[in-house]
Amino acid sequence: MLKYFSADWVFPVSSPPIKNGVVAVNPDGEIKEVLAEEDWVNLDLEIIKYKGAIVPGFINTHCHLELSHLWGQIPRQTGLVEFVQHIIKSRQADAGQIDLAMQKADRQMFDNGIVAVGDISNQISSKKVKEGSKIYYYTFIEALGFNPERASAIMDHLREIKRDFEPLPAAIVPHAPYTVSPELFELIRQEAQKSSVFISVHNQETVDENTFFESKTGGFLKLYEFLGMDLSFFVPTNKTSLKSWLPYIKKEKTLLVHNTVTNKADIDFAKQSNPNLYWCLCPQANLYIENALPNVDLLIDENVKITLGTDSLASNHQLNILSEMLTLQKYKQVSFEKLLSWATINGAEFLGLDQQMGTIEADKKPGLNLIQLSADFKIENDLVRRLI
Repeated sequence: MLKYFSADWVFPVSSPPIKNGVVAVNPDGEIKEVLAEEDWVNLDLEIIKYKGAIVPGFINTHCHLELSHLWGQIPRQTGLVEFVQHIIKSRQADAGQIDLAMQKADRQMFDNGIVAVGDISNQISSKKVKEGSKIYYYTFIEALGFNPERASAIMDHLREIKRDFEPLPAAIVPHAPYTVSPELFELIRQEAQKSSVFISVHNQETVDENTFFESKTGGFLKLYEFLGMDLSFFVPTNKTSLKSWLPYIKKEKTLLVHNTVTNKADIDFAKQSNPNLYWCLCPQANLYIENALPNVDLLIDENVKITLGTDSLASNHQLNILSEMLTLQKYKQVSFEKLLSWATINGAEFLGLDQQMGTIEADKKPGLNLIQLSADFKIENDLVRRLI
């Protein structure tokens, strides 16, 4: 038996918003029909009506579920170098505590209308939560190894973790340019090409990242000193971080995460280097760590594919994509419909889920969320009611 949901507005994303639209859904959550008011007004339907706007389920393309136990433990606005040091010092905890925190975070994302997550993992600890979740997870197993001599051994270890995650979908990906050697990048690329998977990488999250590659100076030297690393092997490239590492990836589908200090020359270079790029914004984490935001207007002007992420509870007060949208509306005045496409279909495309999720269309199972908008389509708050 079908259920019929109606609201002041329905936003299919794949087509213009429908005033007083109705969405017909079967018991499995599959969309059977989307009706304009003139199509249903004379029909004898039992319609569940709401105030607000019905939108597809949200896609969170960047999260660190296994850091959920660090909620509220790391100071705000320390800068990335100090933040990373806090993570390294604090991430070890009782296994039961970590598991409980992940379960709570998973439930929070579900309640906040998130239907799919691209999740960063450094170990197998999140598998149990993901197996029992109502959310679709794609796990990015993160490679860290800046010393070129260790590249092969690191990949062998990561392949074991990937096998342990089976049958859940997973891929081996680089953490960031400043923690992955060219040799390790090449092994990751080969693995991605062989397995037809896609890549996620933290990109240009701070000025220090560019400075390190350009001149081997800046705050990252303190990070390597903290890690006890000998950097004598590293020769600066005299280029920004993005221009230094992106050629290693070639044409694989790749998500660039954060992009806080990415400039136009970087974007031009990226477009020429790889036509299969997506650009993930995690604004609340950027404000939490660096108190800075990417040049969102530039990314829009350059017409790149943008997705949204929450990052982790170590760098955010909640895991809520609508809250990320509200932040971008507040600080960057991005229109609601543009934000909605970033939060739904673009993320679904990157994760290879666009045939099932991302838009409200017949034969899809995107999930349905109810949110509150003002008369001029401004997000009123970050509260989400999950309808299916």
